Amino acid sequence: MLVSKQWLNEYVDVSHTSGQDLADLITKSGIEVEGVDVRDEALNNIVVGRVLTKEKHPEADKLNVTTVDIGQDEPVQIVCGAPNVEAGQDVIVARVGARLPGIKIKRAKLRGVVSEGMICSLEELGFEKKYIREDEQDGIHTFREPVTPGQDVLELLGLRDEILELGLTPNRSDCLSMYGVAHEVAALYDTTPTFPVVEVKEAEPATTVKVTLDSEECSFYAAREIQGVTIQESPTWLKNRLIANGIRPINNVVDVTNFVLLETGQPLHSFDAEKLGKQIVVRQARAGESFTTLDEVERTLDSSMLVITDGERPVALAGVMGGANTEVDGNTTSIILESAYFAPISVRKTSRVLGLRSDSSARFEKGVDPRRVLLALDRAAALIAELSGGTVQAGVAQAGTLEIDDHLIEASVSYINHRLGMEIEGTVMQTLLERLGLGVELSGDALTVSVPTRRQDLKIPADLAEEVARLYGYDALTSSLPSEASRGFLPKRNIHRRHLRRTLQGAGLSQAITYSLTSEQRAMQFNEREDLHPVKLAMPISEARSTLRTSL
Repeated sequence: MLVSKQWLNEYVDVSHTSGQDLADLITKSGIEVEGVDVRDEALNNIVVGRVLTKEKHPEADKLNVTTVDIGQDEPVQIVCGAPNVEAGQDVIVARVGARLPGIKIKRAKLRGVVSEGMICSLEELGFEKKYIREDEQDGIHTFREPVTPGQDVLELLGLRDEILELGLTPNRSDCLSMYGVAHEVAALYDTTPTFPVVEVKEAEPATTVKVTLDSEECSFYAAREIQGVTIQESPTWLKNRLIANGIRPINNVVDVTNFVLLETGQPLHSFDAEKLGKQIVVRQARAGESFTTLDEVERTLDSSMLVITDGERPVALAGVMGGANTEVDGNTTSIILESAYFAPISVRKTSRVLGLRSDSSARFEKGVDPRRVLLALDRAAALIAELSGGTVQAGVAQAGTLEIDDHLIEASVSYINHRLGMEIEGTVMQTLLERLGLGVELSGDALTVSVPTRRQDLKIPADLAEEVARLYGYDALTSSLPSEASRGFLPKRNIHRRHLRRTLQGAGLSQAITYSLTSEQRAMQFNEREDLHPVKLAMPISEARSTLRTSL
């Protein structure tokens, strides 16, 4: 999970600490931070420039001489070789003295013409090509929103940021969202996170979409209808959020669903309403049924897979990926937005059998927070209406029920202290657990803890002991010697193994542990028996590691 410190700061005030200090604090609390990327580390002195004039270079056909307003008293002259530079554009300018990855900009002469800076592409700022608009992948970047010459580009593009990479264990699915990370960091700083208020402006007539559930693998399904949308490029702030978290911007509707996925942890999907129709039926796939996913791959389904249909044909693999037959494209004018709760095992099976993983399946497999299913739907609907000029039709088309009751855990102060080998007062435990957003009742030695649905990893008293330990501080746990001294020994087999190893190493030999997997061809190279057949893996990681070796 990638976490933008700039984005996290919208929910919890972390402006007072560096990304590395925050990473150290999170790591000490039990979630390993694998790295911190300072996005503007190799960048400085980069501003917005407005191209005032453009003329052909007198000595080079592929170069242009431009004058650019960079917010100073006088415009500067810059020689530019980009094919898409034009007068009137707002562009990125690295001024004289600026630093780019591996480059320092100096005043220079290009074919006899002075150049005082450099007009940049996003790639020259360190962006991967997949994040750059197709029409700018071989040229400079131009701003399409109002900007001011001299404005800080690093601020505009969200590059004054630090990205923390969390190495989450499978049980901490709550931190696969910015909301979840905010709850965690707020607990570490003993504060309360603040989340945006979601308000959906609805319009009549009410939606006429109908939802039917024909499978127990989907306990709840909800949809909103949004009319009059205009599919276009997302605003810069939204693209910045997605790129910082490793997701390629596509268009305003798709980008909003990805943004809300990252924010709340609830996967969403948008259908072109005209291609889908007004009927949604969730059912098991029919054996042999074919379906083309958004990645343009035709897939053969079986009856173990859950699909979303228009009453007849599949339009999405539930919790995994949508279909090409209802894809939102440049001609879309109305959409149906999906938010649902799918059984984790069903999503995992579909993903595994088809060899198809997505950001959605990764979250559904581990279990999403049922309390955020409708919250995420409303959040996305409001944003899509705002960014696309659409209108949200009144009402939510839904079917099924959600289980949103808190889980109660009965424990005791003495139980937790015994597990930790410490003497922590019950009131201290209560305070620590309440910092996590848990409801705690303390009566003498007894603890009754109410666990919200977002923390599906907390199920038994031992889980509470772990939460107390990590918030109290692992470095505060006392160490002591065993009360009774014990004498260890080695079994005879281990003594003989050690003696043999030392003897052979002393004779100059080396021990080799060979890999158990190889290719089918290599596995059978030394096969002299006709009845010996290769032992193949059902799901190999590669052809080179597909077969068990039968000899050394």
